[in-house]
Amino acid sequence: MPNNYFQFKQFTVQQEHCALKVCTDACLFGAWVAKKIRNSKSAVQNILDIGTGTGLLSLMLAQQTDAIIDAVEIDESAAMQARQNFKTSPWKERLSVYNNSIQEFAETKNQPYELIISNPPFFENDLRGDNIRRNIALHSSELSLDELLSAIDTYLKDNGSFAVLLPYHRTAYFEKLAGLKYFLQEKILVKQTPKHNYFRSMLLFGSTKVETKESEIIIREEDQQYSSAFTELLKDYYLYL
Repeated sequence: MPNNYFQFKQFTVQQEHCALKVCTDACLFGAWVAKKIRNSKSAVQNILDIGTGTGLLSLMLAQQTDAIIDAVEIDESAAMQARQNFKTSPWKERLSVYNNSIQEFAETKNQPYELIISNPPFFENDLRGDNIRRNIALHSSELSLDELLSAIDTYLKDNGSFAVLLPYHRTAYFEKLAGLKYFLQEKILVKQTPKHNYFRSMLLFGSTKVETKESEIIIREEDQQYSSAFTELLKDYYLYL
């Protein structure tokens, strides 16, 4: 049974009221996006987190930036949990949670964002279990990838960028969909170990055409120790790195 909380170096994520718990690939994604922001030539002033869940990604980015971050979460219990996690963090003044669908969010706040991040529902037209809240979090009945891109069109500044974490098998479809308007700037494919197949992709899109950078990250080496690339990204967050 998952722990009710996940302790990081600078913040704690309570998760007992969230259908989906803190997971390694989401931590990797948050750390990667935070590094991209730190290495950018200009500071990001505001960020929108679509489908925040526990608030993990917003907290990771808040630790590494000075940005104002708005997090949207459709599930009432998860939104309450994210709000609690934000209030107990060192960056509570810069973090806000909105308990809305992203489609309704415009009625609450209508402004453009320099960066949008999302770990969207993973599966579409796949088998579902009996847990309704977990189904909404995992499946795209409440937010399809088309709807996600529509929301990005609505909220992204003209020169902004957005990053998504996807299952590997949905990567090509999303690249084609997003490529109708945006340019894929970086793609990282993720493996659990050298012997596993790719299971996640981390994608960064923008409005500027550049040569796409492509690479891979392996989470654990064959000896089950975290890889050097994973350790480098997560060392500012994980307690024992």
